[in-house]
Amino acid sequence: MKLIVGLGNPGKQYEKTRHNVGYELIDFIADEYDLVFKSSKKFNSLYSEINFNNEKIILVKPLSYMNLSGDVVSKYIKFYNINTCDLLVFQDDLDMDLGKIRILYNSSSGGHNGIKDIERKLGTREFVRLKIGISNDRNIDTKDYVLSKFSDDENEILSKTYFKIKNILEDFAVYDVNKLKQIYNSKNNE
Repeated sequence: MKLIVGLGNPGKQYEKTRHNVGYELIDFIADEYDLVFKSSKKFNSLYSEINFNNEKIILVKPLSYMNLSGDVVSKYIKFYNINTCDLLVFQDDLDMDLGKIRILYNSSSGGHNGIKDIERKLGTREFVRLKIGISNDRNIDTKDYVLSKFSDDENEILSKTYFKIKNILEDFAVYDVNKLKQIYNSKNNE
């Protein structure tokens, strides 16, 4: 069993903001596979399930705020007895150019509070992450910047990025992290 989590903040005011690209990528993948999300009070999340190559995959959008994502993730990990190596987290990254992607494993949070909380609640950094670049404007306070909305041009760049990585769900069901790095980290050069 695999778990894929998109980080973001719940609520209309956060839709289409830079900090919610994890949610957006989960939504994009769900649309590609005609998946419908269900609400879970037990896990405080929206979730959907799919099978690939005899592997059950649960897609999750935590309904806690970004900085409390670890509670939701740890509940799924414990309840389903999922190995943390079978966890993939989609997150935004300020230090990467808009639309760039990078697969990481057992890596520092890079200051991302959602990732920090997941590490704290799981007691490990041994999980896979897909970082999506949102760029940075050092003239704007970081909090204001990550909660700002993308322009139409920026949304077009992100749409192209999502399209490039639309098969990550299937690939995560089949390949180990080294193969995922080989496939997806090279997509930055295309």
